[in-house]
Amino acid sequence: MKRFEGKVALVTGGNVGIGRAAAVAFAAEGARLAVAARRQVEGEATVEAIHRAGGEAIFVRTDVTQLGEVEAMVARTVQAFGRLDCAFNNAGVEGPGIPTADYSVEEWDRVIDVNLKSVWLCMKYELPHMVRQGGGGIVNMSSVLGLVAYPNTSAYTAAKHGVVGLTKAAALEYAREHIRVNALCPASVVTPMFDRHWGPESSRSPAESAALHPVGRVAAAEEIAAAVLWLCSDAASYVNGHALSLDGAWTAQ
Repeated sequence: MKRFEGKVALVTGGNVGIGRAAAVAFAAEGARLAVAARRQVEGEATVEAIHRAGGEAIFVRTDVTQLGEVEAMVARTVQAFGRLDCAFNNAGVEGPGIPTADYSVEEWDRVIDVNLKSVWLCMKYELPHMVRQGGGGIVNMSSVLGLVAYPNTSAYTAAKHGVVGLTKAAALEYAREHIRVNALCPASVVTPMFDRHWGPESSRSPAESAALHPVGRVAAAEEIAAAVLWLCSDAASYVNGHALSLDGAWTAQ
């Protein structure tokens, strides 16, 4: 039997990058999927890829910073599939690469809202369904910058540190409800966000990013997706409130 046969997963930011890789991987393991994102064309492309592979999925257009849209996203998932077993709260933005004092209030609020507030909003509506059905697994997307810092990323770093703290608090609150809440802390991963900073859209090369990692390379999105599925699986049944570092030994330096 596939690991997620008969289970339902929700992936935010499921239109590209790590989110898309995770959605496709969940479906390959038997899960029925709700793929949520703001950009409809890319989100529907993820769903189409799942359908072509024989999986079952729906797309739910969602701005994860908006309470009403997040509530509707979770309700639509449960309406379509009858339950919610796994949630990967993955949607995020990087924000401007500028010193702390140079942020505008609008820039700061946007980075915090998309990367941190959205995770809380998602759990606000995911957790009650999981409590009612007797359990579930949640993975929140943090970053290696949820564990350490890097210059000119203060809003992103603050948000991702906040995700780790939020994850730990929720894990403590819901552990006896058989709900596990964990965070992922990847370093560089080949995604559109990575390309904006290290690829064709940037003055810096991927090789420069690879050199920052002791393993000498950056991760593939599928490697991070594999960790999402493991954290949601029965194999990680005693893993709760953990911030899992996936960083090629970055934080070991």
